[in-house]
Amino acid sequence: MLLDMVRNVFSGQPVDMALVFSQILATLFVIFCILPLHECAHGWVAYKLGDNTAKYNGRITLNPIVSIDPIGSLFLLLFGFGWAKPVPVDSRYFKNPKRDMALTALAGPVSNLLASLIGALIYVGILVATKGARPTFIDYFFIAYIEINAVLAVFNLIPLPPLDGSKILGAFLSNKALYNYYRYQNVIVMVSFLVLFSGALNAPLNFLERICFNGVLWLAQLPYQLFGLL
Repeated sequence: MLLDMVRNVFSGQPVDMALVFSQILATLFVIFCILPLHECAHGWVAYKLGDNTAKYNGRITLNPIVSIDPIGSLFLLLFGFGWAKPVPVDSRYFKNPKRDMALTALAGPVSNLLASLIGALIYVGILVATKGARPTFIDYFFIAYIEINAVLAVFNLIPLPPLDGSKILGAFLSNKALYNYYRYQNVIVMVSFLVLFSGALNAPLNFLERICFNGVLWLAQLPYQLFGLL
């Protein structure tokens, strides 16, 4: 994201300002609209499964003011992945704590995939309508928007705390294993960030993100192909 663009500037590589502006705009849209949706999805599913904590705390909302985390937003702008303020969830209210916590956690990445798919449907619709006669900025913006949501979906599914994937993994662990998993959570978090910033996971994550990105675009094209528009 921005960090890569800054590196390109200092390395003397040409910078496409339309690309820079569109990526910043897409990222800001995700920060103010999609990250709140991600957290709202967590809260709504938890509420449907019996936990009123998010509702009582006013977190089942798309209002970005209550969801934006400054550090998480900065990370999204600089590195392409970030987070919002987590929705409070109390598993004691769930009938099946491990299963229901996993479903609550899964709601976040699913919301990113749905947001990505809706953006892709709009983008393919624009491609069909304009038949190539459109500003390059439009392509840059939608590609960035779809890609950011794909990255967030994959990133959040990593089975490491505090990411959503850790809570999904918890549904498949024994109670003893789950206890030890969260007992050493702080150590796991530190090691996880070191591994992420070392770049050791870049190849598998990029592979999964590309599959997700291409899959969303493929799904978005299907309805247009069915009607013979593509």
